[in-house]
Amino acid sequence: MKPTRQVSLELDGPVLVEGPVDVRTPDGRVVHSDRFKVAVCTCKRSKTFPLCDTSHRRKVRDDQ
Repeated sequence: MKPTRQVSLELDGPVLVEGPVDVRTPDGRVVHSDRFKVAVCTCKRSKTFPLCDTSHRRKVRDDQ
């Protein structure tokens, strides 16, 4: 029996998966990550899609 992986859903953020993990994209490409926790992009704005690069975060104004 394979060990279970923990998956965390972040409000307005990525899906966090215990790694290492292989992520299959809609076009069939497989992306491997050896990290202990992997952020999988759900907004599709990431330059490193399917991995999250925090592009979903709103830019904070400098005058605040």
